[in-house]
Amino acid sequence: MRLAEALVRRADCQRKVAQIKQRLGRVIKVQEGETPSESPTELLDELSQTLGDLAVWVKKINKTNAFSPFDTSISLAEALAERDRIMQHRNILNELLNEASIKQERYSRQEVKFHTTVEIVALQKEVDELSRKYRELDFKIQEKNWSTDVLDN
Repeated sequence: MRLAEALVRRADCQRKVAQIKQRLGRVIKVQEGETPSESPTELLDELSQTLGDLAVWVKKINKTNAFSPFDTSISLAEALAERDRIMQHRNILNELLNEASIKQERYSRQEVKFHTTVEIVALQKEVDELSRKYRELDFKIQEKNWSTDVLDN
């Protein structure tokens, strides 16, 4: 099985856990004299089984990422960490850019005037460059996901 397939199965388990949680929320309490539309006990059993399945997929994926080479110098896990770092850096700079770009409306001379303390054009270029790096790295990671076999535990 390819890593990409295991990632899909992990996502399916995560969605199923969320759905079971919602279903449990609807049946965990009922009015006196009423019966729930689904058995909470059966749902709890299904939740336990699904969480067990999810744990299996997470372990397999983590092991595969840790022991699969991304290129000659780093593992797939290290590439994922770098991709996450790039995205976090990009998101922070983008938030700063949005904040710095907001025009302050002044209705009288007594209101405080604000000035931007960063170069908006330079910050935008950095956001654009981080976005480009993220896309390129993400594409390579996706490519590896389809060419890497999952390692068994």
